[in-house]
Amino acid sequence: MAAELMLEKWSGEVSVVTIGATKADGGTRSTTVKIGGQKTLPFLFAEGAIPHKPVIAFEIWDIPPQDWPEESTKPYGQSIKDPLAWAQMCVKEFKAQLLCVRLQGAHPDFGNKSTEQEAEFIRALLKKADVPLIIKGCGDDAKDNQILAACAEAAKGERCLIGSAVQDNYKTLVAAVLADGHNIIAESPIDINIAKQLNILISDMGLPLERIVIDPTIGALGYGLEYAYSIMERARLAALSGDKTVASPFICFIGQEAWRAKEAKVGSADQGVMWEVVTACALIQAGGDILVMRHPKAVEKVNKYIGELFGR
Repeated sequence: MAAELMLEKWSGEVSVVTIGATKADGGTRSTTVKIGGQKTLPFLFAEGAIPHKPVIAFEIWDIPPQDWPEESTKPYGQSIKDPLAWAQMCVKEFKAQLLCVRLQGAHPDFGNKSTEQEAEFIRALLKKADVPLIIKGCGDDAKDNQILAACAEAAKGERCLIGSAVQDNYKTLVAAVLADGHNIIAESPIDINIAKQLNILISDMGLPLERIVIDPTIGALGYGLEYAYSIMERARLAALSGDKTVASPFICFIGQEAWRAKEAKVGSADQGVMWEVVTACALIQAGGDILVMRHPKAVEKVNKYIGELFGR
């Protein structure tokens, strides 16, 4: 007699977040991206609905990256020196569904671009690339409060995903996102309790939980991957058990973590690509919804993996 498969039924589900606004929604994007909505753990299709696939966002910067290994920039050729050409190449040649632009040039140590310069760059980017946008600050809290508010206004109506809000610096960004109709990234330092508290603080300001995406802060293969995995798993279990305050989709900054590893910079030309691929595939299994990646070959391999998982 064959053993009967035990199926878990959950009372909760992950929120659905929509990124991008088409003309019908009042924006100018050619399409929208939906993430979340899971009613079960990753890829347990027999237990519940998994309506949306994980999606990959190509990472671009507003300046030529100064600390990326050569292997990660080589596929983009000379376009890496022109952020708008870089963005167009990602969309047209590599078929990017989503772009994640990091405004690194606004950082005091990387050019200290003005608020007006960054807002103008976002307006130009929206004209050059018609896919939904993730807009990420430079990492300096004081500067991010200025530039992200201005960029949110410049992209008003486009329903971007903007970040990051952190526990000690979230009010200005939440107000901007509320005013201009965007979603927000809530960043917590590999801590489920802080992630929950930050979501509560943001929602208390009037932004619905359905417009929050959690950045749990991940590590790459060999650099804290297993700890990040366990935190994401705990959060997802809590969400499926009915805790709406942690029932947000996850965004994972795969590229920046994988290419930071020393192993990604040595050995064969493909070693860094595989470091990015393995990190991404593991975090998909932990529940990652948006994977921000760098190397087109890594993106291709991970998209194939996602297709095979859903093909089953």
